[in-house]
Amino acid sequence: MTTDIRPAVTVRRARTSDVPAIQALVEPLVQRRILLGKDAVVFYEAVQEFRVAEDADGRLVGCGALHVFWEDLGEVRTLAVHDDFRGRGVGRILVDRLEQDALELGLSRLFCLTFEVPFFERQGYTASPLSLVDPEVYAELVRSPDEGVAEFLDLARVKPNTLGNTRMLKHLR
Repeated sequence: MTTDIRPAVTVRRARTSDVPAIQALVEPLVQRRILLGKDAVVFYEAVQEFRVAEDADGRLVGCGALHVFWEDLGEVRTLAVHDDFRGRGVGRILVDRLEQDALELGLSRLFCLTFEVPFFERQGYTASPLSLVDPEVYAELVRSPDEGVAEFLDLARVKPNTLGNTRMLKHLR
């Protein structure tokens, strides 16, 4: 039986010095084709979107990002927990913090594209259809060069290793 370590883990805003550790957390999931691989520059460009979880020794054991899509819609991205800490509450506290951040930004809906459906269901997310935005918003979003937006919109240019994941949605308020 695993032990819940939430009290021993703290979540904070990521710093640029965390990027190598974030990449190290994400890489095993990239190798298993659960997450998209990203170049270091992409992590540095998005570091302000990330929260990281540290154990009592200051070691990064988890990360997750909140990406704003539209006035009311954001995405939980790049949620990763070190294999030694999976099933111990780290992912839950990261998602809680990202949801708190989303509310502070004025978002009312969060979605994720995931293979970890049972985990997100336990957090209150449900499988959702493609039509999460109005046609006018779709027309604006399709202009974005962001690969996550392309995934969200289910565009043909989406990288093939992400196909087959589940789109999940949670209403925050």
